[in-house]
Amino acid sequence: MKHSPRGHGFGRPGGWQQADAPAADDAPDWFAGRLPADWFTGPASVEVDREEIVVVGDLPLPDSDSDATKDGVVARFRETTRSARMQIADEAEARYGRKVAWGVTVDGKKTLFTHMAVPVMTRLRQPERKVLDTLVDAGVARSRSDALAWTVKLAGQHAEAWLAELRDAMKKVDDLRTEGPEL
Repeated sequence: MKHSPRGHGFGRPGGWQQADAPAADDAPDWFAGRLPADWFTGPASVEVDREEIVVVGDLPLPDSDSDATKDGVVARFRETTRSARMQIADEAEARYGRKVAWGVTVDGKKTLFTHMAVPVMTRLRQPERKVLDTLVDAGVARSRSDALAWTVKLAGQHAEAWLAELRDAMKKVDDLRTEGPEL
């Protein structure tokens, strides 16, 4: 079996789209060391996929319960940290070959700043298209694209435990491939 420089053989998880993307397994640790300690109330959440790294941190609760105050806290953080976030994002993009998006959570409400919406090509047969068209016709979604995104989000929410288990199994397979004999 022929191996790539990273030790992966054929059938690499993520398929051909991920072949040139640098590994980002250490991204949470890198951000933990790189982010200023006073930005968030605890460690930031770092989610990585093929195209993007999303960094979300908890902001301290404001003294007021007002939604307007909470929105102001988010706006202040976004504006006062903009140049530093851009610098950190540039460094991370150079290191990991992915765009970086930012977000915050205040009192359980998550706000994402500019982040990617990546087009995904798919082929659907008529029964699947009818599902999307029903969602559009019912006003649940504005377009087939929105309907598909809604459906994927809903499926992800209801299958998160299963998807987490599947991701863990794929990582174990990748680890075994790396440890396996080189032919």
